Amino acid sequence: MWCRAARRAQRLLGRRGPFLVLLGIGKTNLGTSFIVDPPSAQGLGLLTQWCPIEAWAWLWILAGLITTACAFLKIGRDWAGFAAALVPPSVWAMSYLAAVITGDYSRGGYVAVWYLTSHVGVILWASTVPEYAVPDPRAARKAEGG
Repeated sequence: MWCRAARRAQRLLGRRGPFLVLLGIGKTNLGTSFIVDPPSAQGLGLLTQWCPIEAWAWLWILAGLITTACAFLKIGRDWAGFAAALVPPSVWAMSYLAAVITGDYSRGGYVAVWYLTSHVGVILWASTVPEYAVPDPRAARKAEGG
């Protein structure tokens, strides 16, 4: 029964879908944590000058829900999930970079690089992964007897 369910999920999600589901759950969870137990807003002054961190939490939650939902779309239509996933970490990275420039948070540069590499960079890389693997031409010729 579990094997059948796993195969069905694999067909439904394809190669990129599981990544989007995990990413979406993570973003939704992080956003929820900002509401339930707001963190220090140190380094996020660029954002908190407009509204409190609890309001910015909804950016993460909405992006997470969109990212998760896009995992279940037909092949080639999941681009919106990757686009939505890029927004919150990009916004956070910009805020931390601004905090470094203004002198408000000296560690902000390190945090910004962390967001840009482990979040934005990974999302950009995953968005380039093809849904279907292209077979190795040498293996195809070998299978044909050539």
